[in-house]
Amino acid sequence: MVLTQYTYVFVIGTFFAMLDAFNNGANDVANAWATSVSSRSITYRQAMIFGTIFEMLGAITVGARTAETIKNGIIPSTAFNGNAPVQMLAFTCALAAASSWVMWCTRHSAHVSSTYSLISAVAGVGVATVGASKVQWGWNGGKGMGAIFSGLFMAPAISAGFGATIFMLIKLVVHLRKNPVPWAVYTSPFFFLIAGTICTLSIVYKGSPNLGLNKKPAWYVASVTMGTGFGVALLAALFFVPYVHARIIKKDASVKWWMFLMGPLLLKRPAVAPIDHAIVPNYAVVQDDDDGKSTKTAVSLSESYDAEAIKDADQIEKSAQVANKEVELKTYKEIQAEGDAKLKAKLLKKRGPLGWAMRTLEANPMGAGQIYEFHNIKILLKRIPAKICVGLLYGLHYDIHAAQSGIAGTPEGDRMARVYAAAKKYPNEVEHTYSFVQVLTACTASFAHGANDIGNSVGPWAVIYSTWHTGKASSAKQTVPIWQLAVLAAVISLGLITYGYNIMKVMGNKLTYHSPSRGCSMEMGAAITVLLFSQYALPVSTSMCITGATVGVGLCNGTLKAVNFQRVGLLVLAWIFTIPIAGTLGGVTMALFLNAPHFK
Repeated sequence: MVLTQYTYVFVIGTFFAMLDAFNNGANDVANAWATSVSSRSITYRQAMIFGTIFEMLGAITVGARTAETIKNGIIPSTAFNGNAPVQMLAFTCALAAASSWVMWCTRHSAHVSSTYSLISAVAGVGVATVGASKVQWGWNGGKGMGAIFSGLFMAPAISAGFGATIFMLIKLVVHLRKNPVPWAVYTSPFFFLIAGTICTLSIVYKGSPNLGLNKKPAWYVASVTMGTGFGVALLAALFFVPYVHARIIKKDASVKWWMFLMGPLLLKRPAVAPIDHAIVPNYAVVQDDDDGKSTKTAVSLSESYDAEAIKDADQIEKSAQVANKEVELKTYKEIQAEGDAKLKAKLLKKRGPLGWAMRTLEANPMGAGQIYEFHNIKILLKRIPAKICVGLLYGLHYDIHAAQSGIAGTPEGDRMARVYAAAKKYPNEVEHTYSFVQVLTACTASFAHGANDIGNSVGPWAVIYSTWHTGKASSAKQTVPIWQLAVLAAVISLGLITYGYNIMKVMGNKLTYHSPSRGCSMEMGAAITVLLFSQYALPVSTSMCITGATVGVGLCNGTLKAVNFQRVGLLVLAWIFTIPIAGTLGGVTMALFLNAPHFK
């Protein structure tokens, strides 16, 4: 029996479930892909495509198990005494509190855990609804608050250990060699084996209630997992190694991307157009932009005066002093505004929808008077479609690396320069080999995120829908419909595409220097940790895992200076503050609704 009288609660709950999923994509997923984008293994646009595909796969195939923890582990279904409307309201308030807090943090580029936001909000709602005694504060078979919040300390530490171990393996096998390029090429199948095994493990070993893989015997799981991993390694040996051997070791400029299909034949193929150096991308964090200037340099002294026009040395020195004073007089906001204006000028020249939208906004500023003036209404009708277009496409053209590196002449820019100086740079030919491995590990991390963090939004939403649709309080064994997983996975991807840059710009290289070999180690370490926790139905935060792995790999440089501990400290504080703030928001909201005065 559908609770038609409470349809409005279901509608509001659905809205906040989607808002929570959107913020999950803009906050957590953006952080997960920040490693790949920061390493320059893939572009932001490619991250959007791969993120959408693998988030959907992870959520649909293995996402249901994790969802049950948040749904029934913190507030037992029996605590509501069969009161279905109150249960609907409780989880609606929890979603409203969690999504509002994460939305505010995302707007201000504060990276928080959407997982812990929802957990805290559910706990706060539980206190307001059924009392503190009914909330599962202890371990509760791995599903209580104690078990979940233990991940706040365990997950980063475990991820750091896994990430550091994998990178030290790469470092010992490849980076420390006198001639590391051949070692990187010939040992790459081994690292494809590791990445392929992790990806397969996330599907087979975790299993899916719908596919029944979790009911297979241990020998079946082990054989399929290792068999697939070795299969990926074999394909890498047959097709990937000859391809990169021709491009990097033979330095054959005539080799095209599709020639990897030739496989071992490339090993016997004579170099048609050998050159002095292999043509590979530049994986350095700080590079020159289109104007030939460093992406990290905000103001150049060469722009302040024309040295050729001043022949007297004293005049040159005085002009330089004046230029230095002008730089010092610029505030941080002014320097930042110059960078924003430069990006805006580039976007205004672009073709396509974004360029049209930017030019439309530039050519149609709001006129004098109030917004309801007739001339302003006409202008507003032109600006609204352009605003929507900019909101959807602006992130596609945002300079993530320049934002992560900081602005020269500011304390942040100087701090990042010191962090980058403490990290050893490896040859681009070596890093190029691991960029392919990182694509696989990035997809694995995205799959793991879809499997784990989809439970944040779909768990409470499943309770609201089930309660509204059946008219009964949701039971502990209620399954999550596939369509709900698919819908929220799509909304998570939308959050990454449209607003992920706002979080990505303060992650990645903002913590430590990134490169493909470092990045794939971070992502594999985080993916292993997420899958480990998800296997025991613990909704650990992906952001905490990737952050811990990033710090662990950064420390492998051999010095504490290689990690920006100020940013790490801010992240930890944000995680800690999330618990009381989201819990208070959820509890107060629920208490107000339950105890509000009303007419009889």
